[in-house]
Amino acid sequence: MKQLTRTIALAAALAAMLAAPVRAEDVKAGDLVISQAWSRQTPSGAKVAGAYLTIENKGKTADTLVSGSGDVAGRIEIHEMAMDGGVMKMRPLDKGLVIEPGKTVKLAPGGYHLMLMDLKQPFKQGDKVPVTLEFEKAGKVALSLDVQGVGAQAPAGHDHPGTKK
Repeated sequence: MKQLTRTIALAAALAAMLAAPVRAEDVKAGDLVISQAWSRQTPSGAKVAGAYLTIENKGKTADTLVSGSGDVAGRIEIHEMAMDGGVMKMRPLDKGLVIEPGKTVKLAPGGYHLMLMDLKQPFKQGDKVPVTLEFEKAGKVALSLDVQGVGAQAPAGHDHPGTKK
């Protein structure tokens, strides 16, 4: 009976893992944990794409996301969407994005995000796009963006809008 219970539990755990949507793995760099890295499928001929992720600072000092790079794009910039006189505007964060100690910053549609410019090829749903982020303290961090469908608002298995806690 004990063996049967163990076999059923193992089968249930395996089924749950296989049914779960594919998600980017968490990446640890210094005191930072980067998770839920994703982008959207781009139309053929598109030269830009947005990228989104979550950065948690588990340390006691702030760190700053200062740049990004990757073979998939000519350049990667850190951007912010913000209201200016009743109009939503996008602007680059030339001094980077600070992640305060003990805080989590979400890069998500309609807020902070990465802009991948001069794309070398379109992103297709299901692709894993390698990029490197550079932080002031944690240094260079390699990760992959999970490419979701054209209208996705969150990575697979997540339905929440971007926020800064």
